[in-house]
Amino acid sequence: MTHRTSPSGSEQPLDTAYDTALLDLDGVVYAGGDAIAHAVDSLTAARSDGMRLAYVTNNAARTPQAVAEHLSRLGVPAETEDVITSAQAVARLIADQVPAGAKVLAVGGEGLFAALRERGLQPVESADDGPAAAVQGYGPELRWSQLAEMAHAVNAGVPWFASNTDLTIPTARGVAPGNGAAVQAVRYATGREPQVAGKPQPPMHRETVLRTGARRPLVVGDRLDTDIEGANASGVDSLLVLTGVSTAAELVAAPPEHRPTYVAADLRGLLTPHPPVTWDGSQAHCGGWTADSALELTGSGEPLDGLRALCRAAWSRTDDTPAPDPAKALSHLNL
Repeated sequence: MTHRTSPSGSEQPLDTAYDTALLDLDGVVYAGGDAIAHAVDSLTAARSDGMRLAYVTNNAARTPQAVAEHLSRLGVPAETEDVITSAQAVARLIADQVPAGAKVLAVGGEGLFAALRERGLQPVESADDGPAAAVQGYGPELRWSQLAEMAHAVNAGVPWFASNTDLTIPTARGVAPGNGAAVQAVRYATGREPQVAGKPQPPMHRETVLRTGARRPLVVGDRLDTDIEGANASGVDSLLVLTGVSTAAELVAAPPEHRPTYVAADLRGLLTPHPPVTWDGSQAHCGGWTADSALELTGSGEPLDGLRALCRAAWSRTDDTPAPDPAKALSHLNL
């Protein structure tokens, strides 16, 4: 993996520099049931410019058809085949390891059950049904008894899978527990570790490439620890948007595996060039802003340019001392 020391610049708008946008959904396109500001117009414009839009989500609760219908109601251009979920990725992972038509103990939403059936697998609800595998995916109606069934199966030696291990999920009311929180409960009860398919793990990237045929993809996400880490692990460029989980402060402090290629406030960042960030040996410069290794920020201009300069200054540090707190510098940018 490349040790990135700076956000990159692009003379072209990103929607013309890349052929396919691999878009996360929660925190990028919508939060809860509502579209995030500028998402609909930006995605419509990007598709008009020739960029293919693929919606790649770790949320395994809904079927691709249901997700596409939701996106269409919001005004976002989407067909069923444009949606790739961690449920599809984990179903393929399981199908590669169990006999055809095998029973699978499944805990999650309809999206997980549909993905298992697509692979010819038979979802069951009890550890007593003789499952060849057990899998967990996010489901908003999760019951404690379902976690108990999962623990019984795993403790009996059944291979254990998880669609993803995101500890949180953004909703219209704020951040809520994600599938990773439920997976953690089974970890405590079993002392075992699941095979994980979703971002940032390779099975999700494999599923996305197989279904989209992307040749020059751009991962677009709101989470450094899933979207961006997964892109870096797969050698794919990425765009972080600041409309979901990860914050500007977390971006500045990001370790190498969590550093995106580009950063934008929202999906309008697909439609514009991205300015270069320069380094003169002691200071980073972007637009009208200058940042030094102490994360002191001076100048004026576009707030995102100031953030890019801060990232360059922070990511260029080579000593082992703790990085300065960027809070004071970020307060000037109102991000």
